[in-house]
Amino acid sequence: MNQIIVKNIFKIFGPDPQKAISFIEQGLTKEEVLEKTGMTVGVNNADFSIKRGEIFVIMGLSGSGKSTLVRMFNRLIEPSAGEIHINGQNITAMENKDLVKFRLKHMSMVFQSFALMPHLTVLGNAAFGLELSGEPKAERNKRAAAALSQVGLEGWEDQYPRQLSGGMQQRVGLARALAAEPDIMLMDEAFSALDPLIRTEMQDELLKLQEDSDRTIVFISHDLDEALRIGDRIAIMEGGRVVQVGTPEEILQNPANDYVRAFFRGVDPTNVISAGEIVNTHYPTIIKARKGDIRSALELLNARDFNHGYVLNAKHQFLGIVSIDSLQEAVEQGRSGASLDTCYLPEVNPANANDNMQDILPEVASKGFPIPVLDDDNVFKGVVSKNRFLKTLHKSDINGHNEGEAPDQTIQTAL
Repeated sequence: MNQIIVKNIFKIFGPDPQKAISFIEQGLTKEEVLEKTGMTVGVNNADFSIKRGEIFVIMGLSGSGKSTLVRMFNRLIEPSAGEIHINGQNITAMENKDLVKFRLKHMSMVFQSFALMPHLTVLGNAAFGLELSGEPKAERNKRAAAALSQVGLEGWEDQYPRQLSGGMQQRVGLARALAAEPDIMLMDEAFSALDPLIRTEMQDELLKLQEDSDRTIVFISHDLDEALRIGDRIAIMEGGRVVQVGTPEEILQNPANDYVRAFFRGVDPTNVISAGEIVNTHYPTIIKARKGDIRSALELLNARDFNHGYVLNAKHQFLGIVSIDSLQEAVEQGRSGASLDTCYLPEVNPANANDNMQDILPEVASKGFPIPVLDDDNVFKGVVSKNRFLKTLHKSDINGHNEGEAPDQTIQTAL
């Protein structure tokens, strides 16, 4: 479900935004608009949506418009044109008093600079937003203390910002946002001022907090590694335009233009692309209705010139792998009437569809058969072969069906 819907949003810095927008609609670039009008295009016709509960990363080079865009979500910056709908309400049409209430109830923001009050204690800083919203002191301190505990600062309530490290100060800023219990958090380069090790710790903290929450996080970053690490989806901005929105895998495999391609140059795809993204769904499966028939399975595999078959139950949950050799051995030993599970290959370790390529590499490399890929309910999604893995690395046929692979076949055994 979409929680934030951005519809044709523009931001023009200058005295006559509509004039600049008309030039943009005629096809002029940001630089040409500046030359003709003296006005700066901050955001150019942004149009996308953000799902409830996801971490949505907006990234781009300095001056691409990412901070301007996010500040229009809570109207710290007023849009020049377009609409932003949040929780079904058009915030661009709200009166100021209604906007203030909406912010206090639904949104919190975490800044790069920590923005802590030096004269307030850690607890006082964490409770500051609740104080502004008029919460009674006992209630706001209770909620602030709980938020500080969430970010690992329990016991530091009476300290002052000057007594904390940079990472701890950012945790206070995060606790202040969490204390308001918002359903949307806007994070503007929140970790970029931190040392790399502390930044990674804060990313882990954010992911941990998100595990048990349906909170939506909009995270601005210029760091690709950070975006890939925490983002469910990423929006890439260039010159005020949102040029591509997608999962890290989608953008890596199908960059919209050279700008996006340059962003992802040098990224190791094995750390980004999941097993579920590269499965071959066109591989023979054997539906085991009850006992199964070893001889029928053997004949069907031979007829289709495959060495392996993937045995599933009626719900398409994975049961095991049989091979020409294991089936032939059963027939030769007079076990052709036995159950198919007596022919399963040993030491089969299926991959989860969410595992990345790096996770499954040892299994793919060491096994003589394509690795089965399952979802969280043990449902068979397809296989990853060595050939598939290598073709993905070489980006020769990432999105289509690889040449030489089998057409879709489902083999139903006799009862």
